[in-house]
Amino acid sequence: MQYSFEYGNHMEYDFTPDAIDLQLLDLLQSDASLSNQALAERVHVSPPTCLRRVRRLQASGLIERQVALLQPDRLAALQGHGLTAIVEVSLDRQGAEHLAAFEARAVADPAVQQCWRVSPGPDFVLVVHARDMPGYLALSQRLFTQDANVRNVKAFFATHRAKFETKLPVALS
Repeated sequence: MQYSFEYGNHMEYDFTPDAIDLQLLDLLQSDASLSNQALAERVHVSPPTCLRRVRRLQASGLIERQVALLQPDRLAALQGHGLTAIVEVSLDRQGAEHLAAFEARAVADPAVQQCWRVSPGPDFVLVVHARDMPGYLALSQRLFTQDANVRNVKAFFATHRAKFETKLPVALS
């Protein structure tokens, strides 16, 4: 698959990721804090070549952003565990404008970590995190109770996280 991106003074280039690019994507998904030198050594290219490739992957949009993943138990020691809930939301009217309106409100709320349109079943599945039950109640008032188009809400509160992974599978040759 070809990807387009702007480079330098707004000239557009197309490129198809090769095996080295895919290795870089895989490595960066596991640990984005690796130095350019370490990445270059692992994929067997020079550091300048590696840096050029990573910048090209960023410019193409294949790398959306780099973030730090916090360890929930250690964070809980500082501010409490909080509540994580998986919430199913069904709307009365499912027209494109109604779905888009609810989605826009959900993704704008800082307590919503993930928002998925799903089918069949509910219209949306949200993963939300609140500091405590009053925080969840405030969230439910903001997103669900105040919206006349929300027909049904079913919340499942997490009691244990067995796995959490952000890494997407990359087909390495």
